[in-house]
Formats: sequence, structure tokens, C-alpha cells
Amino acid sequence: MNKPISCLLILLLLTVFSIPSHAQSTPSLFDGKTLKGWKRLAGTADYKVEDGNIVGTTVLNSGNTFLVTEKEYGDFILELDTKIESPLSNSGVQVRSHFDQAGNKGKGKVYGRQFEIDPSERRWSGGVYDEGRRDWIYPLDLNAKAKDVFKVGVYNHIRIECIGNEMRTWINGTAVADVVDTVDSKGFIGLQVHAVTTTEQAGKKVYFKNMQIQTKNLKFKPFPKDIYTVNYQPNTLSIHEKQSGWSLLYDGHTSNGWRGATLTAFPPKGWLCADGTMHVLPSEGKEESGGGDIVTDDMYSAFDLSFEFKITPGANSGVKYFVTLSEVTKGSAIGLEYQVLDDALHPDAKLGRNGDRTLASLYDLIPSNKPARFVRPIGAWNTGRIIVYPNNHVEHYLNGIKVLEYERGSKGFEDLVKISKYVIWKNFGEAKEGHLLLQDHGNEAWFRSIKVRRL
Repeated sequence: MNKPISCLLILLLLTVFSIPSHAQSTPSLFDGKTLKGWKRLAGTADYKVEDGNIVGTTVLNSGNTFLVTEKEYGDFILELDTKIESPLSNSGVQVRSHFDQAGNKGKGKVYGRQFEIDPSERRWSGGVYDEGRRDWIYPLDLNAKAKDVFKVGVYNHIRIECIGNEMRTWINGTAVADVVDTVDSKGFIGLQVHAVTTTEQAGKKVYFKNMQIQTKNLKFKPFPKDIYTVNYQPNTLSIHEKQSGWSLLYDGHTSNGWRGATLTAFPPKGWLCADGTMHVLPSEGKEESGGGDIVTDDMYSAFDLSFEFKITPGANSGVKYFVTLSEVTKGSAIGLEYQVLDDALHPDAKLGRNGDRTLASLYDLIPSNKPARFVRPIGAWNTGRIIVYPNNHVEHYLNGIKVLEYERGSKGFEDLVKISKYVIWKNFGEAKEGHLLLQDHGNEAWFRSIKVRRL
């Protein structure tokens, strides 16, 4: 082999092997010049190519519009840059999504998980919304620290990881949301221009560029342990949840770890652990009229508790914390209570003060502030969450929305206790630690995916 050819081969080999591995395995979804490989669905918003960007422009009285890939994708890591002009605008990136031609009164409907781009006052960019189907999956109340990461008027770098049943989102290098969901193993990727109904919102632009997708050799980036996971696989923990210190309080089959509040063992009647749920059987609709309340064997001080529940029409139940079992009472054991209630049909919702006995309230003390769209129907599963921080700051959540907060042991808290049913118990709610409790109020209720993390 002569010297010039040998040198040329060496140069070619050096060039190939010097290309970063990610560059070899991350083809572009957009060629920077045309919309080849894309198609518009649903609304009438405009999409054009300008200066290496896909630019979507809002159109007055159009429905949500989507520019989607002609190809479907299953597992992938997608990275892109996006810019939105105005805080009045809204956009998003669809993943593993689909199109129902007959939906939306024949206009067609896109449905599937969406990486939200939301520069409004609530600042939920990076959260996960289920477009055209289940509404919000991961509102950013679940990761409030990430609310200010997305910036209006400049390009933001987005990373979306969809591997197996898990989806994680990032903005500008900051981890935002983590969802485990068995719905949709593959589907198209789409760029949304949101519907607008005012002339002030019309004509606003959203920009997308540098869209790279990796479909091989996929691996999640390390994720912060303090970020909550929305896990739609009942009674399971993801790898991230396990690494973050979560443990299941119900294994989906047995009553292990629980006992009756007034017993040394699990109640012999009134409760059924089967079909992946802890089922309160109906009795007389009164406290302790069936199998009675159940409590955890362990006690907790600072913790993050997450649980799913559903109830029948008119039902009453609750989840209590800092239950010491030291108070003498003929009814349910005493403790701070996350109220579980049918607000429309149970009379307790109209008692108390200012709605402090309604769903997700701190019972008889503080009412929950819950938008109607985040309250799922009776008979459907809802997700409750209680966080007690080491400094005694406490938060209640319902379906990802923070509905109340307070300082346990503060003067404000003690003043509320003085005008409540709990005034007769000294230092109510201020114990250093206590059991967790599921209430038997005599009405049918179910619990599952009960998990806790000590803080």
C-alpha cells in the first residue's frame, strides 16, 4: 500500500472514531429546512420553517393544533431547544401519542402524555399533562423548586427520557418530573400550538430547534432523590423510589405491618386485603362499627406519605397521623386527620367551620383549597399525600395539588385546636411521633399504593 493511501485511511479512521458516541446514535427529527417527516393534526394553527426553527403560530378560535412525526417511537431520549414569546402562550411536546379521527366532534383529537410548556403564573413547565384523556398527571406543585427554571423569550433546553414504563423530564439541566405509567408503549412525537380565544393571544409564536432523538443504548441520567415519583403501577416502587428511601406499607396482598388500633393483631372482620387493595367493608356507617381503625406497627415523626383511595357514594373515611393511642375515646382513635369524604352527599362536609371537614382538609381545623378539576369522581382512584417536615411544617396534597399547609405546634395551630373538637385533649397533634391510621367509619372504602419515606 502506498503512503498517500495509507495516510488517507488513517485520517478516515481517526475521523470516525473521534465522533462522539452520542452524535452517532442521535439522529435529528428535523432537518432544519423542511417539514419532511411531519404532519399537522387537529387545529388550524400555522407551522413554518424559519431560520432553522419549526415555528408554530397561534390562530384565533382554533383548537389545539399539533405537528406530529409520521413515525412512531417507543423508548427514546429526546432533546431539543424551545422558545415561547409570551407568558400568555402555552405549548407542549407530545410523546408516545395518538390521534382519534372521530374525536372532538369529528375534528380529530390528539391524546397522550405531554411535556408541558406553561409560562403562566402557575409556572408548570416540565410537568406532565395527559392531553385529551386523563388531564394532569404531574402538576409542578409536586416539584415547586423547578417552577422558575423555564424562561420566557429565550431558548430553553428540554430533555425527555422515555424508557420502559418511565418518563422523566428536564429543563436547562434541572430535573423536573418523574412518571411511571403503563399506558402507551409507543406513539408519535408532537409539537403543540395551544388553542387561543382572544385577539391578544393570537399571532404568538413558539419555536423548536435542534431536535435530536436517541433510540439505542438508552440510560436515565442520575435523578435527585428528593423528587417525587407519580407511579401508576399499584403497590410497586420504581428503582428511583427505592433509591430515594421509599418503602411500601401495603404489599398488595397481606396485612403485614398493620394491626387494629385497639388490638394486638389485624382485625378478624371488617377489612379485606385482596385484589391489590386494603378494603374497608361497609357496616353501619359509624366509627368503629365494623372491624375498626387500623394502624401501622411502626411510628413516624418526619415523613412523606403517599396513598391512593376511592370511596362509594356518601362515604366517610380518613388517614390519620401522629396517632399515639393514648387518648381515651369510644370512637375512632385520635390524631391529625386527612379527611376522605364524599363532599356532595355526606353531611359532615357541611359541618365544622368554613369547609374544614371536606375532602383533603385537616379535619375540623383547616379546609382544603382544591380546584374542582383535580377532584376525581366518586368511585375513581384519588391520590393523597401528607408531608411532615423535620421543622413541623405540614402539607396536604390531592392528585398532585397542594391543598393546605400549616406549622404543627405553632400558635396559629394551637389557636385552631382551641375552637375545634380536639380542645379536650392536651397538646393535641403535637406528639414527637405516632402511628399512621386508616379509618373505618362504617362506609366502604379502598386504599392501595400506600408508601412512606422518612425525612
